[in-house]
Amino acid sequence: MNIKAYAVEFISTFFLVLIVSLSAVFGLAGDFAPLAIGLGLAVLVYSAGHISGGHLNPAVTLGVVLRGKLRKIDAIPYVIAQLLGAVAAVMVAKLMMPSAEVELANLEGKTVPIILAEFLFTFALVWAVLNTATAKANVNNSFFGLSIGGTVLVGAFTVGSISLGAFNPAVAVGLAMIGKLPVSLLAIYIVTQLVAGALASLLFRAVAKNEDWFLEKDLK
Repeated sequence: MNIKAYAVEFISTFFLVLIVSLSAVFGLAGDFAPLAIGLGLAVLVYSAGHISGGHLNPAVTLGVVLRGKLRKIDAIPYVIAQLLGAVAAVMVAKLMMPSAEVELANLEGKTVPIILAEFLFTFALVWAVLNTATAKANVNNSFFGLSIGGTVLVGAFTVGSISLGAFNPAVAVGLAMIGKLPVSLLAIYIVTQLVAGALASLLFRAVAKNEDWFLEKDLK
């Protein structure tokens, strides 16, 4: 049990979903919402990375577990902390914007585009995490946070109008809870994102060179 890591995942995911809620859902950042979210994620990853790895995302956690950098016993507490952080963030966002109305996104008939958008950029996000934050060749680098945040920034600008640019089950839960994402589509988002994270990890294992593949007994 790593209570400190779980707490950091809760706090960091809280701030990520709060940024998404205020800047994008409530529109406080206007057209610059992707910039706020991407830079915010980079800051949070840098600040949390040395304690929890800075996942802030169940799809990332799944990818890191399959890559062999996180014990399976820690995966569920990580995800619970991330989801609780998202729920808490939505509650605080609503308290901060008590009179604001949220318009439900019109995603009817867009299931295939949504799946493609969420799959591709969740894959890209987890791929970036594994290659910049876990690869031996990039150990102790100073650019991992910008790479991760930049991936989300680019994804949000590119496909945000198609799928809302969640790329994260915790963010998807937050968007559904706040009334932006139709609840009927939530399972599609979550499954798509988790599959993308798993496949990114499996591909990383297939192509990465000179990596250490840890067993459960090797991890602390």
